[in-house]
Amino acid sequence: MKAFLVIAFISITVYLSFTWSVVAYDCIDTHQGMSVEEYQGIERACQDILNSTKNQISTLKQAIASVNAKINLAQAQINQTISQISSLEKDITVLSGVLDTVKQSMSELTKIYLARVKESYRRSRVTSIDLIFSSGSMGDYLTKFKYLNSLKAKDQLILTELENSRKDYDLRKQTKVTKQQEIEKLKAKMEAQKKTLSSQQQEKQSLLVMTQNDEKKYQSLLAKVRAELEAIESIIAGKGSESLVRDVSANEKIANVISGSSACSTGGHLHFEVVKDGSHQSPAGFLKPKDNLLWDNSPDGPISLTGSWEWPLDDQIRITQGYGHTAFSRRYVGDVHTGIDMVNTSNYSVKAVRKGQLYRGSIPCGGGTLKYVHVKHADDSNDTFYLHVNYF
Repeated sequence: MKAFLVIAFISITVYLSFTWSVVAYDCIDTHQGMSVEEYQGIERACQDILNSTKNQISTLKQAIASVNAKINLAQAQINQTISQISSLEKDITVLSGVLDTVKQSMSELTKIYLARVKESYRRSRVTSIDLIFSSGSMGDYLTKFKYLNSLKAKDQLILTELENSRKDYDLRKQTKVTKQQEIEKLKAKMEAQKKTLSSQQQEKQSLLVMTQNDEKKYQSLLAKVRAELEAIESIIAGKGSESLVRDVSANEKIANVISGSSACSTGGHLHFEVVKDGSHQSPAGFLKPKDNLLWDNSPDGPISLTGSWEWPLDDQIRITQGYGHTAFSRRYVGDVHTGIDMVNTSNYSVKAVRKGQLYRGSIPCGGGTLKYVHVKHADDSNDTFYLHVNYF
């Protein structure tokens, strides 16, 4: 039994980089004077911790494996696009050579045809009477007549070849243009694929950095963002503790962003939500276009802003997470971020985007209290929510 405990203690030490130092309190290495039951309790504690740690490590590996699979797929798509571009470029090289050859043939045929035109013009001045008088006999006449007809046939053949060469040249030239256009489209496609690959690589790096390869921290972060989502859904469902404050107008100050971390928040930011009839809406369809927006996570933006509402923050705004499927939404149940996260480190004032009735609210979240303000816009049944704020 003692040998087993020593082995267990060594194993736990190896896994300490993935879990908290609380292991030493649950699975100790001092056992003198203990009863059999106490030894067995320590054994069970050690085994439970080892099993728990293995499960936590496995979860993190699965998360990273999922991102790696996306990265590999994106890289494969880029390689396929590169192959398609290379094939088209080879086709264009061949077409360019063929076009040069056809163009040269057309030039030679044109020279021959111009020479034949001059000759035909000279022959056209010879009449049938001239031909008869210039012939020594009927046989001589027939020979000259057949010769002239043969020359006309050859002229017609040259014209036909020249026309066919022109048509072939035009067709191959259009084919070359089409393939060049395909290359441009594929290059644009490849740029989009590279952005996707970059975002997935950033997602993996962000996951590793934020968790520092520590599964317990990863689980803690996961629980925090899920708690935030649950709190948001509870607020939307009317389960938050709210009180009516007053009527407000557009651009009127209604709160301040918390400068540091708050309940269910990993950093100071404003979470802005638009809800209509109980359903989440993309704020991009309501907020008006704004200059100098900064985007922390390229996969989330920039997005098309098509609305007319004022922004809840002033001056230069930095978007830290967009709406919908984002670089970080995979941590949420349903893989959806239901609002837009934004910050302005020089101005913490939060303003109402439109006129309406202002409510102050709060709800338990992650062991703390998440504060928010809520504006009901009665004229179009929209509600806007502003989370992670302080009242003033």
